Amino acid sequence: MLNKLKSIVDFRAPDLTLPDLTLPDFTAEEWRILAILLVFALLLAVEASFARKEHRPKEYRRSYLANLGTLFLNDTLLSLLSVSSLWVVAERYAGFGLLSDMPNPGLKVVLSFVLLDLTLYFWHWANHRFDWLWMFHKVHHSDRVMNVSTAFRLHFVEVLLTVAVKALFIVAVGVDAPVVLANEAVITLFVMFHHANLSFPGERWLGRLAIVPFLHRVHHSARRAEHDRNFGAVFSWWDRIFGTLAELQPAEIGLRNVPGQNLLELVKYGLTRQTLPNPQSLRTMIAEAAYYRAERRGFQPGDEILDWVEAEREILGMN
Repeated sequence: MLNKLKSIVDFRAPDLTLPDLTLPDFTAEEWRILAILLVFALLLAVEASFARKEHRPKEYRRSYLANLGTLFLNDTLLSLLSVSSLWVVAERYAGFGLLSDMPNPGLKVVLSFVLLDLTLYFWHWANHRFDWLWMFHKVHHSDRVMNVSTAFRLHFVEVLLTVAVKALFIVAVGVDAPVVLANEAVITLFVMFHHANLSFPGERWLGRLAIVPFLHRVHHSARRAEHDRNFGAVFSWWDRIFGTLAELQPAEIGLRNVPGQNLLELVKYGLTRQTLPNPQSLRTMIAEAAYYRAERRGFQPGDEILDWVEAEREILGMN
């Protein structure tokens, strides 16, 4: 694709004829990648000027380097395995799915996108619910400063599993190949957007429909009770329907007791179970979880011990 971009401006000076400014013949996949790169660069520029909180240069520099490293690693791996695009799966098996015989193409596109977003909501929930999936997904949550590049901070095993889930979705629902690429592009753009370190007028109003940065920051909270919220990729109504929506300002981002990691450390971190924190941190985590349980029942007296016991079981069970 880089060669095609270069061809737009690569012409010889002595020739006085007008250069050929015809756009290169990009494939649909290349147009999708180009759009994602352009939006990524735009969000980076906007973050640099309108960040929602004061920057911590060292933390952000470490975050950008690690996250771009995971992006290039995962992109290279998927390319080598020929699964970076789900186009082939759609071309071969889309005719057998739920929506394959739907006569209205516009309605089919809309329904496929809504169903994909619902599927990703449950897949995201599962990554928090099941320990063997959280082992990989915790890499994404280990970023201590949330920014647009955090969208690409993914362990390669999680990426492969997500591709498998999407492939099953395509077969089950019957999504045509062009629609697959369009859906992938829109989902990726939304994920970059809601990870961006931004705040803007009307954000809370838009949050009634879609996942926006202030909602997704809750999901990256260091508190377990808060980061097990707001699982949506595009639409926020799934969290409203299933009772997982939270609207608040997290005190801390990332995972506690996890230092900033480089690319190789992130790969290793995703292949190991999280170790128990020190006793003092453990007591603090249990106290926070117990407080959250008491808050949910309106601080009614009489169940304080039960709150603590259940919180202790939850915290110990997740490590």
